[in-house]
Parts: sequence; structure tokens; C-alpha cells
Amino acid sequence: MNAPLRRSGVVILVLFGMLFANLNWIQAYKADEYRTDPRNNRVQVAEYERPRGKIEAGTETLASNTETDGELKYQRIYPKKEIYAPVLGYKPVVGAEVGIEAAENDILSGSSDKLFADRLSDMFTGNNTGGGNIIMSLNPAAQEVAWKQMTKNERGVTKGAAVAIDPTTGAVQALVSMPSYDPNPLASHDGKVATDAYKKLIADKDQPLLNRGVANTLPPGSVMKVIISAAALQAGYNLDTSIPAGSVYQEGGATIRNSEDEVCPGNQITLKDALTTSCNTGFSKLGVKLGRDVVMNTAKAFGFEDESLRVGDLEATDRGLAVAASRTGAIANEDGSVDKSALAQSSLGQRDVRMTPLLGAMIAASVANDGKQMRPYLVQQQLDSDRRTIYTAKPKVLREPIDAAVAGNLRDMMVSVVQSGTGKNAKISGFKVGGKTGTAQNAEGADPHGWFIGFAYDENGKAVSAVCVMLENVPGGHASAEAARIAGLIMKAAANRGGN
Repeated sequence: MNAPLRRSGVVILVLFGMLFANLNWIQAYKADEYRTDPRNNRVQVAEYERPRGKIEAGTETLASNTETDGELKYQRIYPKKEIYAPVLGYKPVVGAEVGIEAAENDILSGSSDKLFADRLSDMFTGNNTGGGNIIMSLNPAAQEVAWKQMTKNERGVTKGAAVAIDPTTGAVQALVSMPSYDPNPLASHDGKVATDAYKKLIADKDQPLLNRGVANTLPPGSVMKVIISAAALQAGYNLDTSIPAGSVYQEGGATIRNSEDEVCPGNQITLKDALTTSCNTGFSKLGVKLGRDVVMNTAKAFGFEDESLRVGDLEATDRGLAVAASRTGAIANEDGSVDKSALAQSSLGQRDVRMTPLLGAMIAASVANDGKQMRPYLVQQQLDSDRRTIYTAKPKVLREPIDAAVAGNLRDMMVSVVQSGTGKNAKISGFKVGGKTGTAQNAEGADPHGWFIGFAYDENGKAVSAVCVMLENVPGGHASAEAARIAGLIMKAAANRGGN
């Protein structure tokens, strides 16, 4: 054989080798990627051949399916529309799932290893068994009262969030974010309808797609005084310990005044009365005396700076709704030394302090639960397609920021806030309620944010709910009063005692 033919033969063999290698690469390594690529129409058709599992809470169906005459057999529907959307998210035809639809997609779609028996059965029967079902921890009464009261609040506020938790288990009873959105157009089989709906939501300056309960952080104002009180109690203070107060406190460049002239004008006030009346000067001075490290470490013990928390099912803590980290700020000068001016302001939940409403509810829950902070969760159960239980949430302690004695003293102080202090609007007949209000200044010229965190015990002494309500930019003064009123109604509903 002459040289040119030999060279041609070698080239052909190399090309065949490359083709063989590429074929094996595609079959062995890229097949799954190509098969599951959302641009693959066959994937979409196959996915919608079986009904996606339902999402339920109590007796309410929050996400289900309706059968269509189109190429995609099942249409995802959300009967409650805006009320649950920030939690559930949605399942689009093209693109990734959002919210609990994403976190529990393997169960809902039927692809989870837990549902292997269902898929094996389908191989022999030829059926397309539906996906598994998700039972949420949400209390529909509490959720719907929270939605109604937030969206029809008495101050005309259009942005905010409300979160309620069972203090003893961590089960999320309510999670409302406003403004919200209707997820049904986003799940439409009509690509133009879904795209137009998404573009409209993205362009909305009020950010309806933002879950303000877990993903938004704002200055909490005087809610921070619960943290400072905990730090003081741990340092040996008691309810009757007198702390310095006064009408004005100057610390560096910060001038601290009370919300009203009649609030703690004297030179001294007890720790309990300082929280009851929300004495700004007393808590600023107390924070500076305790020191930056004590303030920051106590806040961290309650959950500030936690960048890893997600809320979904307790079995898989790496998925679920992502929770933004709450922050205290550095409270430091440029050279790293303590900025006492910043510390005085931070002790009031101002300056660089930022907190999520979820953490606010968790702080109140920790106080109600003898100092134990339970890991919050949203998924109570997973069921297979025949509604057999394959997972049930088992409550877990996340951290213990304070001991039972400190928690007991804090409870007494927070009950005083509701009985005779700034949180009177949160009172519920037949319940022992404790809490703390917060009014947070923000941008210059803007109305302040109104906060309330609290807890409720029933007549049997059982902690039934812990809540945080946050209203953004509340006009008309006393920004926290409306938050306290709404919080009381949510806790009442969570205890299955109705609500308005």
C-alpha cells in the first residue's frame, strides 16, 4: 500500500475513533442532561403525562391539577392564588420551579427514591402514577387571617410580612408577604401568557415576587430591646435592677431621645419598666455598658449572622426557602475599635441592624419555649401517590440562646409590655400574651416601619403561637400599634379560636 493510502486510512481510523468516543460521551455522560433539558419538548410532554402531586394544608388544597385537551395533559393550578404564593412558588412549563414547588420537586414529580415502588409498579402496569403529595405545616385559619389583616390593614400600608410559628415544634403556622402575586398565569401552558406575567411582576417596583417574610431584612427598631434585655439578664441583672435613663442621651455623634417626653424622663428606671415603656435612653445606655461583644454575641446566639438557614422539610436542611441573614453591623470605627455611637443606636435596632420577620418570630418563640429555639419548618408530611406517609416532621432544636430562667424573666417583661405598655393592641381574651413593639426609622423623610414580635399561651399554660408582623413605611405615627393588633388576631387564629 502506498503512502497516501496509508495516511488516508489512518485519518479515517482517527475520525471513526473520535466519532465513537463522542457517541459514548453523549450516551454515558450527556444523555441525562439532554433528556432533561427544558428545551426538549419530549421531556415536557412526558413530565405532564402524570399528574403532579398535590400540596395541602389542613383541609385546604393549595396546589393541584386539572386535565386538559392539549399536548401537555395536566395543568398546574393554585386555588388560593396570592394568599400562599410566596410560600408555594409555582411550577412553570419552561424553567425552574420556585418555592416549595422547587424544594419538594422530587416528591411532587414522582422522581424521588422514596417513590421507587410507585415507578416500579408503573413498569409492570403501564400506568402513569401521580407524584407524591406534600402536607404543609401552615394553619389555613392563621394564614388567611394574616393575609386579610395585612392586606386590609387600618393604615393603608401596601408592603410587609407576617410570620407565625409553633414555639414548641418550629412548625410555621403562617407566612404572608405583601404585595403578592397570582401564580396561575406563571404556570400557564401558553408561553406568551407565562412570559408576559413574569415580565410584569419583575418590572413592578413593589417587588411582589420577593418573599418579605424570609428574604427581606429591615431595621427592627425597639424589637432589638428583647436582645439587650436577654444580654442584661444573662449578665446578672434582674427585673427590678435600675438602669440609667433620662430624656436625652448623647453618645459621640448620636443623640438618643425617647419617643415621647413622658417616657422614662427620670434618671433611673427598672429593667422591666424600661421594656414595658420602650425606654430608648435606658436601652442605649445599657447596650453601651454591656459592650459591643456582649450585644453582638447575644444577637448571634438568637440567630443573627446565620447564613445557612433554609425553611422546608427538616430532613433536608439544604433546600427549602432561603432565609436572608439578619445582621447587627460591625459597630466599629475604621480602626476596628468600638464605635460607641453606633452601639447606642444598634441597641435600639437602628444604625446597621437588619432582621427578617422570620427571625423575629423565632426570637419570640425562643422566649416562649424556655430558651430553646426550634428549627422552623414548612413541610409537615410527605405522602406517596396512594397517600401513605413516607415522611413526618420530627421537631429539632436549632439552638439555645438563653436558659430557662432568663426566658422566664423575659416572658414576664414581654407580658408587661402587652398588659400595660406599648403592645396593648396585641391583647387576646383568654390568652396570656407577651410581646415587644418596634418603630424603626429608615430613609430620611420616609415613614417608619412598624414591628411587633410576641407569643401567646392558652388557659392551660401551653405556648400556642409566636409571631412577627412587619409593616413597611407606616403613616400616621405609632407605627407598631397596627402590627400589634394584627399579631394578636393571627395568634388567636393559630390557636383555632377564630379571627377577623
